[in-house]
Amino acid sequence: MKKILLSLIVMFVFTTVVFADNKQEALNFFNSYVNAANNYSPVVANMYSPSAKIIRQVVKPDGSTVNVDTDTATYIKQMKIGQAGAKLRNYKNNYSNINVTDLGNGKYKVSSLRQPSGENYKLKTYMIVKKQSDGKWQIVEEMMQTKVQTFLKYAKNS
Repeated sequence: MKKILLSLIVMFVFTTVVFADNKQEALNFFNSYVNAANNYSPVVANMYSPSAKIIRQVVKPDGSTVNVDTDTATYIKQMKIGQAGAKLRNYKNNYSNINVTDLGNGKYKVSSLRQPSGENYKLKTYMIVKKQSDGKWQIVEEMMQTKVQTFLKYAKNS
């Protein structure tokens, strides 16, 4: 009986440690993403799954929102075009209220508030990250609010 109880306790502790490690790894991945993005590193492009779901949620002046979905390849292409101007302006994002939630199936949702350089407002953002079979973490879904209205031209008409 003692051996069974001890085995159950060991399995519980091991499972808890693995969960905590993966949650911490997801947070570490997010922090490395923020660092790479704020330093305009080309590694950012490789942090996304080729099939990631990318959502830009445009916040209109009246407070309503419109989702603009795109694929990874298009997003990476647009990101590379925008980086040159952003780098000249030393544009960066600061993140607060960072929260990591286990979604199951090896996926973790990292949600936060994003404050663009020079702005006093904060916008909602989240990314869902997943550890791949090779141990590498990737973004499989991302939603980022923006007040940039030009994204609306890419919105699908409902």
